[in-house]
Amino acid sequence: MIDKTTAIDTVLLKLKKLEPGHCLDLRTYKRNRSVVIKKISADDFLVVENGFEQAQFQTSFSKMGRILKLLLKREFPRSTKIRLYDLGPCDPFKLREMKTL
Repeated sequence: MIDKTTAIDTVLLKLKKLEPGHCLDLRTYKRNRSVVIKKISADDFLVVENGFEQAQFQTSFSKMGRILKLLLKREFPRSTKIRLYDLGPCDPFKLREMKTL
């Protein structure tokens, strides 16, 4: 679990180190909403939002901070802690179900 105030910096740091084809999963404390980021190539990312809104974006690393800020505000408005999972190689549209609280 990471603090929401440092979440963008932490996620951007992890995305730099992520291998192409691997995913990061950001979830609320209750695990009922998520944002999945898949690294497609060295500078391209696929972002899948599954929560209040269902959306997907394809973006570069330079625009990722702005998109993360928007998504954290929309999907995690009252959260103070965010769960961060490194999923390894994955398909962002076929994610495993996680236990909800």
